[in-house]
Amino acid sequence: MSFEIRPFAVGDPEVEPLLAELAHEYETRYGRNTEMASQPASVFAPPDGALLILLEDGVSVAGGAFKRYDERTAELKRVWTHSAHRRRGLARRVVAELEAEAKQRGYLRILLTTGPKQPEAAGLYLATGYRRLPAGTLDPNAFGVLAFEKDL
Repeated sequence: MSFEIRPFAVGDPEVEPLLAELAHEYETRYGRNTEMASQPASVFAPPDGALLILLEDGVSVAGGAFKRYDERTAELKRVWTHSAHRRRGLARRVVAELEAEAKQRGYLRILLTTGPKQPEAAGLYLATGYRRLPAGTLDPNAFGVLAFEKDL
């Protein structure tokens, strides 16, 4: 097996299968969900953002993105492993690559949020060194959202 992590644009064909499955997962867990449409693709483009895809033998298996939150902080978004490739540590690898890329671009901290119906995501972030923030820290109107931070 050969792994490669590469940057892509949101509209690239290699990204579509992961984002489609992620959108379906959001809808399954939360009902109608507007998260996927809430962010324009441009926020994940350099120089302020990035979207990285982990390819296994040329096939997209996991990915994630970050965007600028503020001058010193990046915000992780859409970290996802295709359902056929879970439980292999791929999301950890993606998070590490996103952190390294954000650090290289001068960010000093990462923030992220996840939903209350995604305990596996919360577990991933805690296991990779993120600290839980008090409820309502990032958005006081986001009821139930779990927020995390990590210094780079």
